[in-house]
Amino acid sequence: MAVNNDEAQVLDQWSNRLAQALQILDMKVDHELMLELARKSADNVIHAAAPVTTFLVGYAAGLDAGTGSAGTREASAAAVEKAANVAFQLCEQGPDGGPASRGWADTAQ
Repeated sequence: MAVNNDEAQVLDQWSNRLAQALQILDMKVDHELMLELARKSADNVIHAAAPVTTFLVGYAAGLDAGTGSAGTREASAAAVEKAANVAFQLCEQGPDGGPASRGWADTAQ
């Protein structure tokens, strides 16, 4: 999902403000990845799946990368990509697809 330059600037400013307010310092958000993930989940599952999917991917990535000083920027980026890939795979299978009983780390390999 592409956004125009004005929207991209607003989204970047918003992400920076929100990250600072949440005390997530030095945070770089891959907006294009998150927007594509939201679009794919909304199209293939239901519209309401978009925010839930992006939240769960971020949460899983945070758990995988570690918190605070334990995680590096590179580890965080890799964890987001890993979790997003799992979500993209499930999106392709639609609302009823996917291995509900398997953990996300198992399906990402």
